[in-house]
Amino acid sequence: MTVTRAVALVLAFVLTAVLGGVLAAALVLPTVAVANGTTDLAVEAFEDLPSEIERQPLSERSTVLASDGTTVLATFWAENRVVVPLTAVAEPLQQAVIAIEDKRFYRHGGIDPEGMVRALVRNLQSSGRTEGASTLTQQYVKNVLIEQAVRAGDPAGAEAAREASGPEGYARKLREAKLAIALEKEMTKDQILEAYLNIAQFGVNTYGVEAAARRYFSKPAAEVTYLEAATIAGVTQSPTAYDPVRNPEAAQERRDLVLRLMHEQGYLTADELATGLAMPIADTLHVDTRPVGCMAAETTVPGSGYFCDYVTKVIRNDPAFGATEAERVDRLYRGGLTITTTLDPREQTLAAAAVQAGVPADDPSGVATALVTVEPGTGKITSMAQNRRYNNTEDHGDRETAVNYSTDFAYGGGSGFPPGSTFKPFTLAQWLKEGHSLSERVNGTRFSYRFSEFRTSCTRLDPRTEYRFANAEGPRSGGVMSVLDATRNSVNSGYIAMASQIDICGVFDTATALGIHKPGGSSGEGPFDPLPANVLGSNSVSPLSMAAAFAAFANSGTYCVPVAILSVTDTDGQALPVPPGGCTPGALEPRVADAVTYALQNVWSGTAATDPPPFPSAGKTGTTSHNEHTWFVGYTPLRATAVWVGFADRMLPMQRITINGRYIRNVFGSSVAVPIWKSFMIPTLEGQAVPAFAPPGQDEVLGKQLPVPRVVGRDVAGAQAALQRAGFRVSVAAAVPDPAPAGTVLRQSPSGTATAGATVTIVPSGGPAPAPPPEAPPAAPPAAPPAPP
Repeated sequence: MTVTRAVALVLAFVLTAVLGGVLAAALVLPTVAVANGTTDLAVEAFEDLPSEIERQPLSERSTVLASDGTTVLATFWAENRVVVPLTAVAEPLQQAVIAIEDKRFYRHGGIDPEGMVRALVRNLQSSGRTEGASTLTQQYVKNVLIEQAVRAGDPAGAEAAREASGPEGYARKLREAKLAIALEKEMTKDQILEAYLNIAQFGVNTYGVEAAARRYFSKPAAEVTYLEAATIAGVTQSPTAYDPVRNPEAAQERRDLVLRLMHEQGYLTADELATGLAMPIADTLHVDTRPVGCMAAETTVPGSGYFCDYVTKVIRNDPAFGATEAERVDRLYRGGLTITTTLDPREQTLAAAAVQAGVPADDPSGVATALVTVEPGTGKITSMAQNRRYNNTEDHGDRETAVNYSTDFAYGGGSGFPPGSTFKPFTLAQWLKEGHSLSERVNGTRFSYRFSEFRTSCTRLDPRTEYRFANAEGPRSGGVMSVLDATRNSVNSGYIAMASQIDICGVFDTATALGIHKPGGSSGEGPFDPLPANVLGSNSVSPLSMAAAFAAFANSGTYCVPVAILSVTDTDGQALPVPPGGCTPGALEPRVADAVTYALQNVWSGTAATDPPPFPSAGKTGTTSHNEHTWFVGYTPLRATAVWVGFADRMLPMQRITINGRYIRNVFGSSVAVPIWKSFMIPTLEGQAVPAFAPPGQDEVLGKQLPVPRVVGRDVAGAQAALQRAGFRVSVAAAVPDPAPAGTVLRQSPSGTATAGATVTIVPSGGPAPAPPPEAPPAAPPAAPPAPP
């Protein structure tokens, strides 16, 4: 007998058995028409069904790792599954599944005619519970069809594949039978068993025996005992009803049934059976109770839930992971990815400790704080922490949230925070780009300017608008000062005076080149608005953007896009594309960046007056108008860290407030943010050789020395024009009398060479001094009085 003839005979037998059962069942229906329709449905279903099944890769959980490649931050799944080979499944577990599901598995050809006939007869005789007759091969086919429907977004199709009654149910069984027979010709028995053990559901959101073993017993499937194997095998008939965590009593009854069947089929001895039946199921469980997703990261590496969440948003948003958002999410939750990130576990632990020590999560003040670190030269995000616990469920406490204060709205953040004076370095950079120096002096006595006094090449401001502002130290803190001192002491009036001498649009172009942008949400998106108020940091920004921008200062002007993902591999270990990131050398000219860093190194003798760290460092404090938001963004050549402190959901002044047991009249950047920064950065860089910053150029510090045109002897107008063309400002002193014609320049200071942009004072002639009026002739002496008689 040929193989073809044998298969044909089996098919004929099964078809006869199944159709006979269908017709017999139809006898109890009220009309012959229904029976005929049922027969037609069964015949059509069997004849028209394909004989091949498309098997796509199983949905597997993805794993997010820290930068060390071993620390698991979190796993993500739509179906909690880890695919393993049959060799990684303990033999008792294989035996238990066969014993309860298909004892003739290794003897039939995909369907079990004997079992099908028996089940059909019993179902016809039963008025209630029905008996199944599916082989393991048929059950595997059923699970494949369910998986296909789920992946296609067809919940109705998935439900129909799971459960169908009446004619549709018999048609489904026919379909499974035909596909099972075809599958047995394509795959070996061990291959089918392996596939089944990986696809079947073994509990609530638990798929495959590996995930089940890890969930119920905290061990791999290769290590389970026969008793544990019986527990797992018993679950699959009803993954919810027999889940041993949710329903231990029902699960134990089902486990005991599996044990008895294993004994009957020769897999267990009588002693093993007795021992197993005597063991309460609760005593065998060692349930993995770790939270799932990014909430698990919180416990693995302290405070890393927010970084984990940021990674998921990168995957959701970036086309590197798929053409549409739905594809990208599906890839994360079903693709079995291994995602290695940039998070340094040691640094993250220190960051979490620093923010909690600075402002504990349960501090009565309710003040929040966030810290984020970027590596200059690479853009790697090495730490991200805040004094809140990550919780993305609806059931969260007052100091728990899923909002990531460090990031943009699209990446799980809010609307950012006004940076205050931490924005001033971008104005300083533009000042230096336009040829000015740190030594130039500016007049910081004014606290009111009209828009007409500012140059804006990219827009038109209403010249009539008046801009008023103040210094944090009060009106007496202004005066004439060097730009270096205006930076050291963060003098608003000095910086607005600087802004009035440069192109304000250039300030925001410079900031944009270094990654500064609105974070989305209620703050909007795009570059900062070119307004004088934003020179002092009125628009909002995320701490991550600030850390990345200051990292460019640290790296001589090379800006690197922040990156959180180092590599991604699929289930076969093949590398997949990751977001490109990338660095832009010259985003800011090195001469400018190095001079900015030189100025910001003076922060330790200015607004952050304190003992400086034991390594080269620079930074800038920031405080908004009424102390609502305070910052410190500091950096070394190895790390750039931004620290924000304030109220996350409203503009509430931090004045006359007690934070972490300390009363503070007015909170500034130096009050809380600077200590947090130091408490993180000092231990982070301990033991590392921190290199020095690149030195600044003399022109940027002292100013470029230019020849001063000699204008003595020229008229005032011509002298002014010549000096201004040469790059100097002009101050005209009061005229003095001189024989030279009025308006002729008599003296200038300085002469020879001077710093570009310096003020040259010229003294004009007032013309010859007027001749004194002629002297009057002396008056005649009065006549002598007549002599007395």
